Amino acid sequence: MDFTLSNEVKRDEIVKKLVEGTEEFAINRPGNRIVITGKGGTGKTTITAILSYLFAKESHVLAVDADPQMNLPYALGMKRELAREIVPLNRHVDYIEEKTGARPGSGWGEFLSLNPDVSDVVDRFGIDVDERISLLVMGTLHKAAIGCLCPENDLLDSVVRHISLRNDDVILMDTEAGVEHFGRAIAKGFGHAIVVSDVSFNSVQVADSAIKLAWDLGIQKIHLVFNRVGSNESSIKDLLKEMDQSIPFTIDYIPYDDSLGAVDPSVKTLIKNNTTILPAVEKLLKRVQNSE
Repeated sequence: MDFTLSNEVKRDEIVKKLVEGTEEFAINRPGNRIVITGKGGTGKTTITAILSYLFAKESHVLAVDADPQMNLPYALGMKRELAREIVPLNRHVDYIEEKTGARPGSGWGEFLSLNPDVSDVVDRFGIDVDERISLLVMGTLHKAAIGCLCPENDLLDSVVRHISLRNDDVILMDTEAGVEHFGRAIAKGFGHAIVVSDVSFNSVQVADSAIKLAWDLGIQKIHLVFNRVGSNESSIKDLLKEMDQSIPFTIDYIPYDDSLGAVDPSVKTLIKNNTTILPAVEKLLKRVQNSE
């Protein structure tokens, strides 16, 4: 299926035409496709990195950094000087033009391929962090352009759809708060949403919204994770009352551990030292695996 249309057409209308009736996508494909989201500062990037190393004990992992902060390379233990040199995919303008037929920032009225072939994206831009972990740094959608069709947004959507179809890989995608940015692409490939929250009202409100978004997108395996749980654990029951109880989700708790500050930002030392955080994340991993 090939659409080449003027980008004056509304983005949502085009994506709807592109996705509906396309048989190559299948919801909840075999293997683990997991999106991790939540309020900024709750530790979702750290949890993504730990899960990457735990999953890598048995499978190859593709860790996707779709958070504009781009901290996942550091959390995975990349050397800082190398991590700083990473150019996110949405800034590779030559590649975007090659695949979509339009160059970012070149103005309106160009014709744009809506299903570019991005099958080479991991080979060209994936970074080997570990023997079994590859990293792909996406950048983020330009929110001001969400209502229109832009080459970089189109490319990122296509990449998300493509990587969700990769066989054998466990895919972990660390996103900014909310999963609507890659809406339909995530819905057609990702079967799990891990929503990370701390024990605060504001964070739980963001988590509640993220759970609703994930559910609306068709992600039915949703896991709420309370991170850095300390002596205020009893207040979680009251916070849960503020959430929509009509959507099913599991709940996990990761304890506060001050040793994390000593290894920040890399999680490698934390994993080797088997801190109190690790068993909790291992429990989360098993929950995800058992719900396949």
